[in-house]
Amino acid sequence: MTLTRKPIEFLGTALSDLREFPSEVMREMGYELALVQEGEDPSDWKPMSIVGPGVKEIRISDEAGIYRSLYVASLGSKVYVLHCFQKKSQATPKKDIDLASKRLSVLCRELRSKNAKPKQKKEKQK
Repeated sequence: MTLTRKPIEFLGTALSDLREFPSEVMREMGYELALVQEGEDPSDWKPMSIVGPGVKEIRISDEAGIYRSLYVASLGSKVYVLHCFQKKSQATPKKDIDLASKRLSVLCRELRSKNAKPKQKKEKQK
């Protein structure tokens, strides 16, 4: 593991949603996110390209249910947690995919505008 950790940023209600998880699941999810901050892969994850490029899903299950966190670590210098939720079935609900996609779009727009350089006017050649 590396010595430096990327800062983590929770978008929208992701942090409050995570805090609604059972305490053991919340602790385990925190550990998995810490691995991501250190540049490692979580113990159980899969790519979620349906949400957007670079988005991954941390997967945790216990007797109470199936829990997921969708994040992206490939944009800028932070780990961005897009969405945390509990699944009721094997398939990821469309509303959760749509919410994470929307948060990713807003994040990308904000990062582009933050990194945009002012345009310089070109001089006309005679």
